[in-house]
Amino acid sequence: MNERQSTSDRDSSLERAIIAALRTCFDPEIPVNIYDLGLVYGVTVTDDGDVAVQMTLTAPACPVAEILPGEVEERLRGIPGVRSAKVELVWEPRWERSMMSEAALLELGML
Repeated sequence: MNERQSTSDRDSSLERAIIAALRTCFDPEIPVNIYDLGLVYGVTVTDDGDVAVQMTLTAPACPVAEILPGEVEERLRGIPGVRSAKVELVWEPRWERSMMSEAALLELGML
């Protein structure tokens, strides 16, 4: 296996681990993980293992705004290969139901 394939495989494995970790974080008011809810707008990973997540909440006044970003960062930092994790809350585009995955819609009985 050449160096390029090794790096690609490692990146793919890390990406899968990050998504799996995001799927362990829940908005306590909705029994679906933040990834399938469509709250995660973007994930960037540097070659050094620094992870940046852009995410939103279902509403700007959501009571978990104080704790959920820290919980997400903590989960991501626990992944082998992640050196640091930073979550940025963004409000544009505004979250709406159409951002939910099919799995989330099924889980909530909306499909």
